[in-house]
Formats: sequence, structure tokens, C-alpha cells
Amino acid sequence: MSSKAFDNKVSDGTSEKEHSKASLNQGNSLNEMSFTTLELKVEDGVALLALNRPDRLNSFNTEMHAELRQVLKAISKDNNIRCLLLTGRGRGFCAGQDLSDRNVAPGTEAPDLGESIERNYNPLIRALRDLPMPIICAVNGVAAGAGANIALACDIVVAARSANFIQAFSKIGLIPDSGGTWTLPRLVGSSRAKALMLLGEKVSAEQAQDWGMIWQCVDDESLQDQALAMARQLAQQPTKGFVYTRRALHASSTNTLDQQLDLERDLQRLAGRTDDYREGVAAFMEKRTPHFKGQ
Repeated sequence: MSSKAFDNKVSDGTSEKEHSKASLNQGNSLNEMSFTTLELKVEDGVALLALNRPDRLNSFNTEMHAELRQVLKAISKDNNIRCLLLTGRGRGFCAGQDLSDRNVAPGTEAPDLGESIERNYNPLIRALRDLPMPIICAVNGVAAGAGANIALACDIVVAARSANFIQAFSKIGLIPDSGGTWTLPRLVGSSRAKALMLLGEKVSAEQAQDWGMIWQCVDDESLQDQALAMARQLAQQPTKGFVYTRRALHASSTNTLDQQLDLERDLQRLAGRTDDYREGVAAFMEKRTPHFKGQ
């Protein structure tokens, strides 16, 4: 599928308010779900999920959080989906929180941002971490604040050359959330993470690639095609093995070597009991291409 086709799946020129609200009637497939703030298309084992508030740089409001919770829950339960590709519509991936949802007028009581994080952002990061399939993020423009940290929470990040990442929290007196203080130092080291968070400076896609913050920086016009090709490739691979690998990597940052060796043993035991392992060995012995089913 071309990048143009990817971008125009549901983008018909109507405004955000003209789209119907998210609904899932019993018996309907994921492709029949409709949203106000998201676009979803499932094909070839890949769930193509786009944040769709382009007039607000895909910043999060209450409705987007609710719709994203709904769709991630549905995707996690669909055994036919074996890879998630997350991207954004318009000229940005995600500008983080829509501050108009949190406007603090003079003389009014400040909102409880901790409650907002507990209700919205923390469950989102945990849902991405626990999704039983690999996640690719195609960053098509600015990824700022929570938008940057949500992108970096995905397994593989591919960014357009014009994209950039900004830890914008310091600009409004907040601390990085959405797992940023956990993820970023593990990607770029403590010194760079601290400077990026305190200074709030932009990191270009090329710099992010050089620092190991993301997997790859590609030309803008090829972003969606390359990300989709990668997602289709992963959707044909041993899905459970990917999930076990991710679990081991996440645990490695806090485990001792002995604990990690034990975890590798336990996860390898599970992987060795999958149908995909049997198929992989059979295909190797028979000198043919394996046909994995994610089981």
C-alpha cells in the first residue's frame, strides 16, 4: 500500500466533530469501529492505528484517551492481529496533552494532574507494554511531551527526516511523564536525558537515530511505506517469541545477571512449547520458508 493510500484511508476532508463517536456493536469487526479522534484499519495481520486530531497536532484530550483505551483492548484480544503500527495524521505525530483541557484560570483551583496521569497516561503506557504483539511507531512530525514518550514506549520507532522529539514539560513547569523518566535515560544515557528534559530542546530524527533513541530515520515520503512493510514482516513472524523477548529486555534493566539467566530459562521454556518453534525447526530442516501463525 502506498503512503498516500495509508494517509487517506478515512481522511475524507470532514472535520473531527463530523466523524461519529467511537462505537463497537456486538458482532462487528475491528474495521467497523468508528472514532472521533482515531483511525483504524486492520489488514494482513497489521492494525494500522492513527491519532486523528490534526488541527490540534494530535494532542490528547479526554475523548482520545477513552477511544485509545477501547481500541487497544480490542486489538489485544484479536488473535488475527500480530503487529500494531501507530502513527499520526497531519503534520505531527502527537503534541502531548491538549492544554485547553487543563486551562487554569486565575483564581480557580488547580487541576489534579496526578489523577489525570493515573487515569489516562499510566494505563496507556502499561497497555502498550503488555500488548501481545510488537509495536512500530511511525513518527511523521513533531512528537512533544507525552507524545514523544508514547512513541519511545513502542518497540521500534521509525521517524520521518522532518520529525523531531521534544521533552516539552519544562516549558510549563511540569516533569516528564508517560514513562519518559524511565525510558529516555535507558535509550540515550542519564546525561543526555537530563539535559533534554531540563532544556526542552528539540532532537531531530537524524540525531535521535545517531543517539540510539530510535531505530531509523527515513525520508518523509517513504515513512509510511517503510513502516508498513516492516509491520507486515513482523506480522508473519513468531509473535509469542517477540513478546517473550520484549519481556526479557524490560526486566534486564533491574535484574541481576543471575535473575536474568533464570528469566531467560523460563521464557525459553515457554517459547520452546509454541507451535511456531516447531514450525521454525521443521522449516530449517526441510530447507523451506517457515509459515508462522503466532501460536
